[in-house]
Amino acid sequence: MAKAYFAGGCFWGVEYHFQNKEGVERTRVGFMGGFIEKPTYEQVSHEETGHAEVVEVQYDPDVVTYEELSKLFFEIHDPTELDRQGPDIGKQYCSVIFYMDDEQRAIAEKLIQILKDKGLDVVTKLEKASSFWEAEEEHQQYYEKNGKEPYCHFYEKRF
Repeated sequence: MAKAYFAGGCFWGVEYHFQNKEGVERTRVGFMGGFIEKPTYEQVSHEETGHAEVVEVQYDPDVVTYEELSKLFFEIHDPTELDRQGPDIGKQYCSVIFYMDDEQRAIAEKLIQILKDKGLDVVTKLEKASSFWEAEEEHQQYYEKNGKEPYCHFYEKRF
């Protein structure tokens, strides 16, 4: 199994789209990029920790590639919105790819350039992955548990 970390607004909606992708074995929502250990959802949502809401995607690279997952990421959120997605506003809703290695970074850079060449003002940041702090259980597979669909994440073909 391989891992990828994506922050694209509310982690409930990002997870919803990744958990149904063929080759994805498991998803977890949590936090990355902040300055305290073991942040809570409440702390992050009050912008007290510097963390982004993140989805950890565990996938089988023999079935789905990192590039395919990254393309999906750019097609399920608006990479031109700074610190927000739709009605969700705040630094925790930033657009970031937390890369694990130079290969992941290079793929993300290539895709960002493709989108910029298409005229999009991409604000997605690239940051080296750091500690992933899993969110509380009630936030895991949120839409699956509640029988709803995301209100701020919609698929839009970009590649």
